[in-house]
Amino acid sequence: MDYRIIKSPSQGTLEMLFRRKGSASSVTIENYDAVGLVQGRLIDMVYAADIAEKAAGVVVEDIKGHCPQHLIMIAIFGDTASVEAAIQEIQDKLNKTGEMQ
Repeated sequence: MDYRIIKSPSQGTLEMLFRRKGSASSVTIENYDAVGLVQGRLIDMVYAADIAEKAAGVVVEDIKGHCPQHLIMIAIFGDTASVEAAIQEIQDKLNKTGEMQ
């Protein structure tokens, strides 16, 4: 599983992510200054999305791509502190249970 946080993402980066979103958002994505990217297996990403949304005031979106290893990516939108907290919670919970590879 790979993690990255983009603080103050550029307009081009945001446009690329929005073009690759899996579906229309049910929640408006605005007033955020960071994007967390997490890539891994589908089962882990669904679990990670749930952890992130419960841990902090963030919005999680599925990001479409073409990966021969069948990995997927989620984007976690929010303020920097919330995105960092969400990713930390994902790492803590999944490393503690040993469920993530």
